[in-house]
Amino acid sequence: MILKIAIGLAVLLAVFAVATAWRAGRMETRAEAANPPTGAFVEVDGHPVHYTVTGDGPDLVMIHGASGNVNDFDIALIPLLSDRYRVIVFDRPGFGYTPRLGDDAASLAEQARLLADAAAALGADRPLVLGQSYGGSVALAWALERPRGTAGLVLVSAASNPWTTGIGAYYQVLSSRFGQWLGVPVLTAWTSDRVIDTTLDYIFAPQDVPEGYAEAFGARLSLRRAPLRENALERERLLDEISAQVVRYPAIRVPVEVLHGTADEIVPHDVHSEPLARQLPDATLTLLEGIGHMPHHVATGEVAAAVDRAAARAGLR
Repeated sequence: MILKIAIGLAVLLAVFAVATAWRAGRMETRAEAANPPTGAFVEVDGHPVHYTVTGDGPDLVMIHGASGNVNDFDIALIPLLSDRYRVIVFDRPGFGYTPRLGDDAASLAEQARLLADAAAALGADRPLVLGQSYGGSVALAWALERPRGTAGLVLVSAASNPWTTGIGAYYQVLSSRFGQWLGVPVLTAWTSDRVIDTTLDYIFAPQDVPEGYAEAFGARLSLRRAPLRENALERERLLDEISAQVVRYPAIRVPVEVLHGTADEIVPHDVHSEPLARQLPDATLTLLEGIGHMPHHVATGEVAAAVDRAAARAGLR
C-alpha cells in the first residue's frame, strides 16, 4: 500500500514538473513577445551584452538593480538626461537580453569588468556610472576594478555595506538546488498578475507604482527562469561580496553622489548610504525625505540633479 502511494505521488510530481516546464516556456515566449529587445548587442570576449544608447554628450552609463533590465531607466530618467548626456544602459548578465555568464551567478567584479569593457567597446572609456540598488553595488565594483575607466559615480539606493538581517526564506529556497530545479520553473509558470502587482507595490512603497509601469518595464521578463536563477544566487552571495568589497572603498578617488530615500525599507539608508558617505574620500550624501526604494521614478528631478553635480565635479560639464 505504501509503495503504491509512493509511486502515485512520484507520477503526480512528474506530471506536475512536465506541465510546469511546458507552461514556463510558454510564459517566457509571451513575455519576450510583449517586450522584445529595444537596443543592440556588443560582444565582450564572445559574450553578447544588450544595451541601449540615447542622446549626445558626456558618457553616462546606467546599471539596473535586482531583477531589472534596460527598460527600468527608459521610463522616466533617460528622458530627463538624454538632452545633455550620451546615456548607455546595459542589461546585466542574466537579465533582460544579456545571457548569464554561466550556471553560477556572476560576481560583482565579473559584472563590473564585463560592463566596463562593453562600455569601452562603445567608445565610453571613462564614463560617469550610475547604479541603482544592486546596480549600485556593481557601480562601486566598477570603480574598484576599472579606476581609470570611471569619471564618477551616482549611487541611488545602493546596497553598499554589510547587514545583519539575513536573506529570508524566499532566497534561501530559490538559491538551493531544489529551488533552482523546481522552485524557479514554478514561479515562471504560475505567478499571477496579482502577485506581480503586490510585489511592485512593496518595491515602490511608500510611493505608488507609476501607471503602466509593469507593462513598460516588462515585469514578466524578470520571471523567466534565467533571471530568477541568477537573481537568487546573486542575492544569496551579496553579503559576502559586500563584506569583502567595503574595505576597499577608500581607494575610490572619483567624485561620488550618493542618494537614498529615508523611507527605503529594502535597502535602509542608515545601514548603507550613511556609512558609505563616510567611507568614500569624495562623496556627497543626499537623503530624500519620505522617498522609498525607487527615487529614479518618484524623485527623478533630484536624481538628474545629482548626475549633473557629479558630471560637474568630474569635469565632464
